[in-house]
Amino acid sequence: MKSTDMNGIHAKQALTPDGWRSNVRLTIANGRIATMQPDCAAEPGDERHDTLVPAMPNVHSHAFQRGMAGLAEVRGATADSFWSWRTTMYRFALSMTPDQVHAVAAQLYMEMLESGFSRVGEFHYLHHDHDGHAYADIAEMAVSIDAAAQETGIGLTLLPVFYAHSTFGGAAPGTDQRRFINTLDSFSRLMDRCDAIAATRPGVNVGIAPHSLRAVTPPQLEALHAMANGNPFHIHVAEQVKEVEDCVAWSGARPVEWLLNNTAIDHTWCLIHATHMTLTETDGVARAKAVAGLCPITEANLGDGTFPAERFLEAGGAFGIGSDSNILIGIDDELRQLEYSQRLLHRARNVIAQAGGSTGRMLLERAMSGGGQSLAVETGLSIDKPASFLSLKPRDDIPLDGDRILDSWLFAKGAAPDCVWVDGVKQVEGGRHHARKAISERFARTMRDLVG
Repeated sequence: MKSTDMNGIHAKQALTPDGWRSNVRLTIANGRIATMQPDCAAEPGDERHDTLVPAMPNVHSHAFQRGMAGLAEVRGATADSFWSWRTTMYRFALSMTPDQVHAVAAQLYMEMLESGFSRVGEFHYLHHDHDGHAYADIAEMAVSIDAAAQETGIGLTLLPVFYAHSTFGGAAPGTDQRRFINTLDSFSRLMDRCDAIAATRPGVNVGIAPHSLRAVTPPQLEALHAMANGNPFHIHVAEQVKEVEDCVAWSGARPVEWLLNNTAIDHTWCLIHATHMTLTETDGVARAKAVAGLCPITEANLGDGTFPAERFLEAGGAFGIGSDSNILIGIDDELRQLEYSQRLLHRARNVIAQAGGSTGRMLLERAMSGGGQSLAVETGLSIDKPASFLSLKPRDDIPLDGDRILDSWLFAKGAAPDCVWVDGVKQVEGGRHHARKAISERFARTMRDLVG
């Protein structure tokens, strides 16, 4: 797709940092919003849309897992859990080639764009060849991820994952984890290659992701934080009750408690899931200005539990949303599940909202802000910000003004993304990615090979 530099785009309404504005006309130059004027008429040749809102960052994805979406929904002989699901996931991960990862990631990123996500934080831990040895290019799999991002046009925050141990206390990794494992030395080489990839590609930045406290030792975590040098720093934490119990057995402290007491958590950190926190931990993460990376659909699918969102937001906490296992892709799906989880927990309605305010608006703006922080990118619809936004089209052409279109989109599918721009390039039009046919056909061929 070509850039729309200096083409006019006119919308009946647009959601800006200052609230809703009517009859907004904007232009784009060099991938950024060059001009933005409310209360003006469209000019000849302008694209015309109903509603413009900023696009959403996706803070947490394991792209390869899109290939197993829907394939782990059969109950075993005993009660299923995250841990039995993980066994299925490992088998799938052990089978994939770099070309297959590219095909699956491209399908996923296309679906993200069609949903209104403009950037993905790829928590990337499938590094090595089938036998666990590094490829000739240690970043071979990262190259496949970047190729998929480049093909689809999604922004990429690449988060190479350091994974060294099977559980707390530095236990040796299992054989089914062999494609994930690095030493600090090999991981440093991997980071050098990932940085080199990003240096050649506008729209790509790099952070670091220690997988979890299970997978790293305290000295390794400290070394990784120094290596990050202020760039995004993401870690799985307190997702499962068993993880909390095992952490207490190892250290005498709960996972988030341990991090708060032993690390310098700040605004560069993104705590993925953070599902099981005490009130003290919840307030501590909010005070540290870290982002909670919430993945409500995956957390529900895996039976993780319910994040303490009401308390966290009251304490000033920031959150972003991610699609994690990628079983279902949708901004509306993730935000609706987040709100509904709170309604079920508290037996109340419109929990994540201010008195008199729209729940959809609050969810969207908070997730957008926290997502941008966690991936070190700018968000928002205003002059000189990246031209990454989407148009919403009301269903059945029913007029929906202001916050009503957000509430209708997120809770009733009364609107849907129509066009999506990333850094000034329209990647989606009429709800379809410009390369959907070729990407989907390759994905179908790949899946036939993977599942037989």
